[in-house]
Amino acid sequence: MSSTQVTDAWLVVPLYQEEAVIGDVVAEARETFPGIVCVDDGSADDSAARARTAGAVVVRHPVNLGQGAALQTGIDWVLERTDARYLVTFDADGQHQVSDAVAMVHRAREEDLAVVFGSRFLDRRTRPGLLKRVVLMVAVWVTNRSTGLRLTDAHNGLRVIRRDAAQRVQLRQNRMAHATEIVAQLGRTGLPWAEQPVHLLYTDYSRAKGQSLLNSVNILVELVFR
Repeated sequence: MSSTQVTDAWLVVPLYQEEAVIGDVVAEARETFPGIVCVDDGSADDSAARARTAGAVVVRHPVNLGQGAALQTGIDWVLERTDARYLVTFDADGQHQVSDAVAMVHRAREEDLAVVFGSRFLDRRTRPGLLKRVVLMVAVWVTNRSTGLRLTDAHNGLRVIRRDAAQRVQLRQNRMAHATEIVAQLGRTGLPWAEQPVHLLYTDYSRAKGQSLLNSVNILVELVFR
């Protein structure tokens, strides 16, 4: 086993219709994180098989329930089946970088943090485009108003969550609104947290697979009225 491997953290990867990239995402991540669970959320393609072949544990939903539900299933699985001290929520589409996840786990250890939130807006490396940036900034405003936290990036799926904090997460927003719900639940724990600058890779593939601007606006409307 490589001395550079992170053995006290498991990656939790919600997975839906990502057969084109998930094998490479898992294979690259497993060089550093030997523990990876992918929650296949009712994919109709070969996503689950490719994730399993690349070395991930795969848990399957028989039907599509949404990313929030997949994330909760993955969190529960790690808490019940492993003794991991940390969970890292990690996207399946190749936007997140393993090096950022490693840096966030190291920071959680060194500063005794229960949560480290990734932020694409703490430096200038990530370029989401003007319209998406505006929508994401509105999401930040809504999330900060509703949770009492002061984040710079509310809908970033790269997070490190210590075991004691993860035990208090019970997501009920199955769709994308879970991103605000998880921030609220982690904030209510009163446990120490920080934000970490991360670099999201916007490729043609990830842009095609990502949330449309209209859908992002719909998410914001849902959050406001809830």
